[in-house]
Amino acid sequence: MLEVVNRRPNLVIALIAGYFLLCIALRLSASTSLEIDESEQAFVSQFLMLGYGSQPPFYNWLQYGLTALFGPSVATITVLKNGLLFLCCLFFGLASREVLVDRRLAASTTIGILALPPIFLLAQRDLSHTVAALFAVSLFLYAFLRTMTRPTLFAYALTGVAVGLGVISKYNFVLVPAAAIIAILPEPKLRARLFDWRILVAIAVCALIALPHGTWILQNIGAASSNTFKEMGTAQDAGFASKALKALVALAAATLRGSAIILVVFAVVFRKDLPAIWRADSLWARVVGRMLVICLGAVLVIMLVAGATHMREKWLVLFLALLPLYLALKVEASGVDTTRSVRPIVLMIGFVIVTTLVVVSTRAVVRPWIGKVSRLSIPYSTLVDTIVQQQGQEPAMVLAANKQVAGNLRTRLHGAKVFVPGNSSSPAIDHLAGPLLVVWSEDGKAGTPPAQLVDTLKSLGVPETALSPQQLTLPYLHGTLEDRYGFGYFWIDDPSRSAPTSSLSSPG
Repeated sequence: MLEVVNRRPNLVIALIAGYFLLCIALRLSASTSLEIDESEQAFVSQFLMLGYGSQPPFYNWLQYGLTALFGPSVATITVLKNGLLFLCCLFFGLASREVLVDRRLAASTTIGILALPPIFLLAQRDLSHTVAALFAVSLFLYAFLRTMTRPTLFAYALTGVAVGLGVISKYNFVLVPAAAIIAILPEPKLRARLFDWRILVAIAVCALIALPHGTWILQNIGAASSNTFKEMGTAQDAGFASKALKALVALAAATLRGSAIILVVFAVVFRKDLPAIWRADSLWARVVGRMLVICLGAVLVIMLVAGATHMREKWLVLFLALLPLYLALKVEASGVDTTRSVRPIVLMIGFVIVTTLVVVSTRAVVRPWIGKVSRLSIPYSTLVDTIVQQQGQEPAMVLAANKQVAGNLRTRLHGAKVFVPGNSSSPAIDHLAGPLLVVWSEDGKAGTPPAQLVDTLKSLGVPETALSPQQLTLPYLHGTLEDRYGFGYFWIDDPSRSAPTSSLSSPG
């Protein structure tokens, strides 16, 4: 089949679809436990809110809808993520066809998206909102290029939809449409598209989509921006020159890490024609190249203003996603022979992404062999099964110490509402329902319940005499018999009466 893709490049889409189906199958077979972002999605998918803290709500809304239809599970979480990633590749492919005549180069652009580490590695480990933003970037690029090449009312409206979805997917998305506007200003023919009356339709559609969350931001500006600059890091004691140098180095290093694979692949495939490709130029190569440079330049300015000194590839992937298309445009402008280019690109990128997928998917099974465990090895399913078996019923309500515990319990207890006290990603707890299960993680160490859980129970009318901590130490999933993970919990049959329960024995 790989030999055929040189003659029928459309088959690349089928290969990409098969890759994401493999991603879903391997994730479902790896473990019933969840990673950090997966746990958060399982937890917040109970609630439909205008805002969920420091991240925009689009991905949460999609997860809420899918969960409402099919229930909370590893499957619904995995299908949503990989479905969006497939659509991302599809729309990048459609965008490339708007400006590339050579269908082989369009196919190379489509699969080239998978060569970005945040997509083939980080997304398969644990990403959510970045995945939604990547989908929005791909949809915007397609709509934007279609508006520039075939301006219709539908194209303008679709651009508005894409920008609106991007704004409520990831806040740094706004740099992409801003860069697109600046990039076309030097081109008179394209610049005229900005003064078409139909752009008012795009603005109106974008505003309608973004407005509900926008009103929430105005009322919760602190929560919406609390984690961003904290994660980017600052050097408070250093001077401006030192911080600027660190920011520049961090940005350059993250850009190189994020783009190295696709650069190497194109360099190897077109190694004989690199001088001609370097010198080549075209309208769309200039536009897309400007967009890429403007986005990265804007990131550097933000880092300098904020005093940030740390940058990660996943924060740049929305902009680096333009790189495969830019490279393909340069190749087409050079006029070099692309007859047999698709097969080696598919082979090289396919080897990288499939090998990485297998390693990521098997780590939950393999790591315990060498004495290490991951979050996928924590026995949440065993915890739920043990407590439900001992109590003879499922709880009606669960209080968890954190979102990691809450999300994992949510996928196992479909009929229970799960809350995390003091969490901004969910409504406040106004009353308790029974039977009530209160769970925290002890990681093999005996200890007292977290103070926040105890204080919440007391504030809702549960006396201290009803709080009798119990412990369970359970074997890790895929681990050896000597390995144990500890949980603490309360089981309260009727919180309104608050009668203490008898202690339960720990198995094993």
